[in-house]
Amino acid sequence: MTGWPVVAAPAPGHGPDEATARRRFVTVSFLFWFPIGMSIATGVLLFTERGMGLAAIAGFYAVHSLTAAAMELPTGGLSDVIGRRPVLAIAGLLNLAAFTLIGLGAAGWAIALGMGLMGLARALSSGPAEAWYVDTVHAHAGPGADLRTGLARGSSAISAALALGTLLGGGLPWLLGLAPGVGEWLTETTAGLVIPLSVPALLGALVEVVFVLYVLSALTEPPRPRTGVRGVVGGVPAAIAAGLRLGARDALIRRILLTASAAGAALAAVELLTPGRAAALMGTAESGALVFAGLACAGFLCSALGSQLAPLVARFAGSSERAVLVSLGLVTLGLTLLGLTAHAMSALATTVAVTGYGLVYLGLGAAGPNENDLLHRRVDASGRATALSVQSLSLQLVAAGAGLAAGTLPPGPLPWLLAATAVLSGALLWLRRTAPAKPIPDAVPRTEADGSATVSAHP
Repeated sequence: MTGWPVVAAPAPGHGPDEATARRRFVTVSFLFWFPIGMSIATGVLLFTERGMGLAAIAGFYAVHSLTAAAMELPTGGLSDVIGRRPVLAIAGLLNLAAFTLIGLGAAGWAIALGMGLMGLARALSSGPAEAWYVDTVHAHAGPGADLRTGLARGSSAISAALALGTLLGGGLPWLLGLAPGVGEWLTETTAGLVIPLSVPALLGALVEVVFVLYVLSALTEPPRPRTGVRGVVGGVPAAIAAGLRLGARDALIRRILLTASAAGAALAAVELLTPGRAAALMGTAESGALVFAGLACAGFLCSALGSQLAPLVARFAGSSERAVLVSLGLVTLGLTLLGLTAHAMSALATTVAVTGYGLVYLGLGAAGPNENDLLHRRVDASGRATALSVQSLSLQLVAAGAGLAAGTLPPGPLPWLLAATAVLSGALLWLRRTAPAKPIPDAVPRTEADGSATVSAHP
């Protein structure tokens, strides 16, 4: 037995075809991450305008990461038990509440609650959409179908959503500042609840409504066995236990999880430290938000380019494993450049820092689809969302710790170089090829008499 809850697999040829599934997966990925992108450019600066220090802001992001980490496995198991669509819809509703709290909250507890709800939504969303896509493609074309192209397009859609959202989110406060008296009128009319920097988060809440409606209408999936409260409560721990065993029995999956941890350290440093550097360069929070929005947009476009190039990198390097090694090398180089220019404001130093920023996202974008291609060939449909949640758990735990460390360390090269060291350690794991893993055994076929269906597994 695989240890996963038994789930009915759709018959081959049924459900959306590959092109339709890919299009819906791309749309869902874009809609989920677009509002998050709108809040990225203004997040740190908004909290600063609310009177919060850097250590407190690092704490807010730690609340997000730790909540996501704590709930990754339970929510991944929930998706494997009750279905992908309802879990994604709940994630959208939680983000709706989170963006509202972040946009309107002036007190620390309100911001922390909003970040916690966003972390819970992140945990809920970390596997179901991708699991739905892989399940649907396998159902239509069989387990040997190409996944890398669709995964790369989904990753590119996420990057494009973050790029466009960040550009829009960073530009809105700046545009409001250009109109005489608009920002002041907005603040006075709402008694300080809404300020120009909070507008992107509130618009993000509206986008979440569109996301929920699309998920409920487009992500069709085969009916699952009726599951009551007892079935859910009993099925989720079984999926969690299987998820925790995942890395213990497979060296390749261990590498993927450790690589996700390294990516978490890189992202924590970039997301926490770059907005302050942009504001220091420009002199004001609004101008800094605009510059950071443009920089983040360029970074996410680099990530999208990296995702599109992922299959080519794998062919050039000779395998998906070697492609991950090359990609993480680029990330390490980018973080090192950011660290070496941390105290410099000259045009040359700024150019080098921007180049480093782009290399970080280019490398992360190229690594992701190759890692997940390897992962999906190790797990079957009944545990796919849980496996993705374990991967996200590794990223979130390290991101939380790295963010807290970066917020307390003295400003300068040290936080950047520590993140570069973490990524380099992850890259070195891929120097040696792993021995072929023993295939995960197929689930034992069940007869109709005992009310279960066969689950297919592939190595």
